[in-house]
Amino acid sequence: MEISILKDIVIILALSTIVNLVFNKINVPTILGYLLTGIVAGPHLLKLVGSQHQIELMAEIGIILLLFSIGMEFSLKHLMRIRQVVFLGGLMQVSLTAAIFFLASRFYQVDILSGVFIGLISALSSSALVLKVLQERSEITSNYGRTVVGILIFQDLMLVPLLLFTNLIGGDSLDIQREIISLLLKAIIIVAFVYVGNKWLLPKLLHIIAMTRNQELFMMSIFLICLGVAWITSEMGMSLAFGAFLAGLMISDSEYSHNAFGNLVTFKDTFTSFFFVSVGMMLNVNFVIDNYMLVIVSVLLIIGIKTLIAGATGFMLGHTFKGTVMVGLALSQVGEFSFILAKLGLENGVIPEFYYQLFLAVSVTTMAMSPFIIQGAPRFADLLLKLPLPDKLRKGLFPLPEIEVPDLNNHLVIIGKDTSALKLSMMSKHVNLPYAAIVFDPSLVRERQKNGETVIYGDAVNLPILKKAHVDTADVVVISVGDIIPAMAILEKVRQLSSNAYIVVRAKQTEDIEKLYQLGADQVMPEKLEIAIDLFTRVLTHRLFTQSEIRKITNDIRENYYGIFREKDVRNKPSLFDELGHLEVAVITVDENAEVNKLALNDSRLRNKSGITILSIKRENQMIEHPGADTVLCTNDAVYVLGTNEQIAKARELFSE
Repeated sequence: MEISILKDIVIILALSTIVNLVFNKINVPTILGYLLTGIVAGPHLLKLVGSQHQIELMAEIGIILLLFSIGMEFSLKHLMRIRQVVFLGGLMQVSLTAAIFFLASRFYQVDILSGVFIGLISALSSSALVLKVLQERSEITSNYGRTVVGILIFQDLMLVPLLLFTNLIGGDSLDIQREIISLLLKAIIIVAFVYVGNKWLLPKLLHIIAMTRNQELFMMSIFLICLGVAWITSEMGMSLAFGAFLAGLMISDSEYSHNAFGNLVTFKDTFTSFFFVSVGMMLNVNFVIDNYMLVIVSVLLIIGIKTLIAGATGFMLGHTFKGTVMVGLALSQVGEFSFILAKLGLENGVIPEFYYQLFLAVSVTTMAMSPFIIQGAPRFADLLLKLPLPDKLRKGLFPLPEIEVPDLNNHLVIIGKDTSALKLSMMSKHVNLPYAAIVFDPSLVRERQKNGETVIYGDAVNLPILKKAHVDTADVVVISVGDIIPAMAILEKVRQLSSNAYIVVRAKQTEDIEKLYQLGADQVMPEKLEIAIDLFTRVLTHRLFTQSEIRKITNDIRENYYGIFREKDVRNKPSLFDELGHLEVAVITVDENAEVNKLALNDSRLRNKSGITILSIKRENQMIEHPGADTVLCTNDAVYVLGTNEQIAKARELFSE
């Protein structure tokens, strides 16, 4: 590595660290910090970075790793479920956007071919930026997230035809018929390759590698799959990023994909930052200053038109008004592949230098604004919903049928659609515990309603939705939505409806515990801490710690983290086991040939021989509480006993063959 590139990396990392430290303090998205770093260090301002080409290469690696991780998180089955969104929604969004911008370009007195070209590159959105924001917000697989991802996939697929079109209007002599046939053949080969890899090849290969228990070998193989598939698709004329996405899809259904994803996160985040820095470097600040009014008007035009068209696409695909707004705003920026096409268009004389600089200025500005726009989209949609909108627009073209919720009392209400909430619903259904679920994802609601579940579609922040689930008469309410802001808003509304309900809230971070307790939560479960405690409990069990010792250790850990905000019942009511920490409760089954079988408790002399106390006996479906001295032990009786570990071990010998 040359010293110059090393110096540039140090400068970029130093600036990024300072800028992001400041931005984190004021709660500004870090992506904006990377863009600002590129603008400041780039060739048009302070000129601190000399090896811009090498930085762009590192940025390409960042895009590859980002799309690879998205592919692993998405899965091929998931992609097949949204194929209608990919092809129908993607085609609708790209063609309509291109047509509108072509017409708009005519007002700038651009010729027809250049106008079509500008329309097409303006239709593309930023996969890298949008997917990163959605991933950070855990919204990749949400209802609107699936539509956004599907349209972005279609846009990436369009890159090859757009490259072909750019070369064609740029004057290169091409055999169009031959190129189209070649493109179709490549598409068929890639689809077959991904299917075979996902179904048979990679799961077996990763299993063989994982069985070596060599983490270094495992990670080398993951990088090989990612970069290898990206290189193969690149050789076939596709983009490296799209190839990386396909590589992620190929291993997404493997049992080892989670391990690979966890190990890639650090590399992905580091290299992705270089991409956003390189985008910032492209912006010519002097051009923006000289043409600020033109840039402002163009930015507003881009965001406004793209939001309307992408939103209309979302509406045609069945989204509610809120989903329509969120889809539109998520796709309102210009994407990174547009830079590649714009540069190629400049080199081929399709667009002049002035419009190229204008396009860069508008693109970088819209990308910088996107994190704020996506974050503010739900609140903006809620604001618009206060307007007197038609019912058809509010509920979408394919509204969910109104579900009749029976009158429920002392039931469980589950709010959220994450894995924890879904499993809790399954468990409740398994034991016939009456419950109602509130889910803000119409496709998931429709699927669960078909299975006979009481699932209500809607945003749990709204009181009518909570009332429909009879939160006011619920015994327990579980809020499992992940993000702290919506969780706090829902908790406040639930407590407003019911002062008696026992409210359990899932939190991502331990720092959120105090806020949630202050708003009225009865118990807060910080998921990362509880997972760690569960793992530690298993370690202690393996090391033969007694259950009372484990309880004391885990209680101390929770006390250190939760402080005075421990679960109220635990804090105020010490359990019997805390008072009698040396004793255990165990259940022992009476074997057919056991020494005590068919003997009365008095005759078995269990107390003298082992020292245990018998609490109760379960015989088939009958529970015998406080058994007397004349109670006879029978085969298969489940006997509940109290004693030390040593006493229980002696009793097991007497109860076994």
